[in-house]
Amino acid sequence: MLNKIRSNKGFTLIELLIVVAIIGILAAIAIPQFSAYRAKAYNSAANSDLKNMKTGMEAYMADRQAYPASLDER
Repeated sequence: MLNKIRSNKGFTLIELLIVVAIIGILAAIAIPQFSAYRAKAYNSAANSDLKNMKTGMEAYMADRQAYPASLDER
């Protein structure tokens, strides 16, 4: 009679611990990859900024036949 009253709804503690362990393993793999992607993005942005600066310097050179002495010169 006691077996009929007890319901089998829900998860056991072991099942929950296994799920938490799997999520932890996946996070340990994903976080370093995410950091590497961010570093690559920052490097790409810096290279793009340098290329844009070079284009501006060359445009200045074409207009005035000299490179600017500082970035504040107009």
